Amino acid sequence: MAQVAPTPGRRALTSGRNQGRPDLFSPRAHALGRWAVPFAIGLVYGYWAAANRRSGGPITAWNVVFGFVTAIVFTVLLAGVLTLAPRLPRELHAFVWFLFSGLAFGFLYNQSGESVLLTVGLSLAFGVAVGLICFYWVYTHEDAEGHRLR
Repeated sequence: MAQVAPTPGRRALTSGRNQGRPDLFSPRAHALGRWAVPFAIGLVYGYWAAANRRSGGPITAWNVVFGFVTAIVFTVLLAGVLTLAPRLPRELHAFVWFLFSGLAFGFLYNQSGESVLLTVGLSLAFGVAVGLICFYWVYTHEDAEGHRLR
């Protein structure tokens, strides 16, 4: 079967990091996405926490401030986890995601006014599930020596 050979004038579709996969966005778009995606998720999280806290009541200025502060803190923590976790060994990688997801779920669930015991139990269960999934994902994407497969 005939294959198209790369020519000197053509731009390569792959970068060194994404071997075999097309790189559709520029490096600037990727850099912007590293902050825009966590910020968008943080805004949804902040709105959700504020809505849980007011329990369907009227929106107040303090409720809006609470939502924005929650969004900013969540965004910074999520960006930190997304930056730090891939550099860690698989066990710590999964543990960081266990902590982050359990705390995020627990905080969100606690804003609805449920009991602390139920909040802790559900957030532990959710964190364990996310940690196990993350461990499995990282474990299946490494070689025998622990190096990431690309």
